[in-house]
Amino acid sequence: MERRQNRGLGLTRIDRSVSGGISIQGRLWKRPTDNIGVAAARNYLSGDDRFAGVDHGSLLRVACPARAAPRDTLRLMPLRIMVSRHSVFYSPLIATIAGGFLERHGMAAEYAILAAGQRSSALIGAGAVDIMQSAVSSNWKPMEQGESPLPVHFAQINQRDGFFLVAREPDAAFEWNKLAGQALVADHAAQPLVMLKYAARSNGVEWARVEAIDAGAPEEMARAFRQGRGAYVHLQSPAAHQLESDGAGHVVASVGAAMPPVAFSSLCCSRAFARTETFGRFVEAYGEAREWVRTAPAVEVARAEADFFAGYSMDALAAGIGRYQALGCWEGGVDIPRNLYEQALNVFQTEGGIGRRHAYEEVCMSAL
Repeated sequence: MERRQNRGLGLTRIDRSVSGGISIQGRLWKRPTDNIGVAAARNYLSGDDRFAGVDHGSLLRVACPARAAPRDTLRLMPLRIMVSRHSVFYSPLIATIAGGFLERHGMAAEYAILAAGQRSSALIGAGAVDIMQSAVSSNWKPMEQGESPLPVHFAQINQRDGFFLVAREPDAAFEWNKLAGQALVADHAAQPLVMLKYAARSNGVEWARVEAIDAGAPEEMARAFRQGRGAYVHLQSPAAHQLESDGAGHVVASVGAAMPPVAFSSLCCSRAFARTETFGRFVEAYGEAREWVRTAPAVEVARAEADFFAGYSMDALAAGIGRYQALGCWEGGVDIPRNLYEQALNVFQTEGGIGRRHAYEEVCMSAL
């Protein structure tokens, strides 16, 4: 059996470099096979490329295999991957790093979470991020406002909404009309709220009759629910299943199961990065990870990703991953299906989230 050895890489990003050197052959001292060389290099990083505003404490450094020969000699730094949300709903991307799939393709990565006030399109446009977890819908408003260039979306992460409704008591016979007249701590970010309204409307709920509470970020929402606010809370997993594991709530409904499949979240990058060899190798690794996450036992995926979810129990992680597998969130291939893109447009048009429809080719890569 081959013995595999790893080394950790601590690399510093640069955007300018000056180097020089001299080499002297041994014929001067009658040893022609000798060779003495001296070299020096000076590296610089401009202010615009310093990953401004990112919480560097959230970056995770991943080991590269010591014996792996890099096939892309221009990519000497870890991939800079950023996510707009962090949950096991995005396991295909997380497992690409945590499951060793990048490592097998000779790559490493830094993983960071988008901070308040940051915009994914701006970070990608400035070259501060290579790959971003986002959604096709994130391009639509900027397109309507004339913003260009925008990232290109190249791979789907999931084809279902990943939010759950958590109630204070078990309710095996939950129906959506029970939300009428109740207080719901709801995620008020653009896409989650649009999708929630659409699912409610599709199941006979008049949204005006729901008291939708904006408690802030997901962590603040879970805290508010634990403190007694709302009859229901609207969360992704593992937060939803951690409430259940702690006896603080009960998962009673899946938003994704209450509406048709849709292009919910995807990976995007700059069009320039999509032409690199590094991009091609990443797509290969991601495709392998996505298939593994879809088919592997949920507890096995949870173990691989546990370091990314400090503070959550293994039971909550595995429960959330298993539920997403059962919902079919990660079915299909890597490409973003055109029909699911069109369904996302349908949802946003129905709820007044966009002013017009946007062509698939303006937002997505047609084929990988």
